[in-house]
Amino acid sequence: MPELPEVETTRRGIEPYVVGQFISGVRVRHRQLRWPIPDDLNGLLKGQQVLALTRRGKYLLFEMSAGTLLVHLGMSGSLRLVSDVASVGAHDHLDIMLGSGQVLRYTDPRRFGAILWTEQDPMQHSLLSALGPEPLQPEFDGDYLYRQSRQRTCAVKSFIMDGHVVVGVGNIYACEALFTAGIHPKRAAGRISLLRYRHLAEVIKTVLEQAIAQGGTTLRDFVGGDGKPGYFKQSLKVYGRGGMACQVCNLPLREIRLGQRTTVYCWHCQH
Repeated sequence: MPELPEVETTRRGIEPYVVGQFISGVRVRHRQLRWPIPDDLNGLLKGQQVLALTRRGKYLLFEMSAGTLLVHLGMSGSLRLVSDVASVGAHDHLDIMLGSGQVLRYTDPRRFGAILWTEQDPMQHSLLSALGPEPLQPEFDGDYLYRQSRQRTCAVKSFIMDGHVVVGVGNIYACEALFTAGIHPKRAAGRISLLRYRHLAEVIKTVLEQAIAQGGTTLRDFVGGDGKPGYFKQSLKVYGRGGMACQVCNLPLREIRLGQRTTVYCWHCQH
């Protein structure tokens, strides 16, 4: 599914073409996503100017004077800029027409994404209010992880994937960060030292920044806002490589299920 780097790649790709534009209309073809698209979305958005496009976790926030449009890409969603005469596919559920003549098209084969509207402070929305800090912000560091982990018996991989602890460290990047930091994914979060957490926090930042720079990871249906795939998959050291040789020690990587997620690690390099 699109993780933080993919969502940030989408945000950066469409931001120059969306911010400052007035919305001339909305076409809704399939209203039923994870939650139904608001019935009156066309009336709510028509004539509104997009003042800013920000991100909180995996949510894109289109800020307007009357409120904020919250968009989540779900398991397979994408937002792309297309021509108003571009052919429509079976999974193209919504078009936002812009004053420029371009169309912001939401596509979602699995329909597990969300398009919601709020007139309140979006940070107080029930989907956003309890989220942890952004991993690329200064307040996220090893000291923070260490404090949050005390008395925790869950696996460290599950811990750093908990959106209440830190947002956006999804399965792919958790596997990659733990490998680079040399930490076994099943190790209890509360039994990791401050020094190791400081190293892990820096690695998480580096892995996410590298993924963003390369346009995210192409897995199944994901493409960026320009319709092009990401290339970080070519740099993956463990994810998707179960049974293959570790790039450090050359021993076979192990693949297990942890927290209902596929987890790949090196039993020799990670402890």
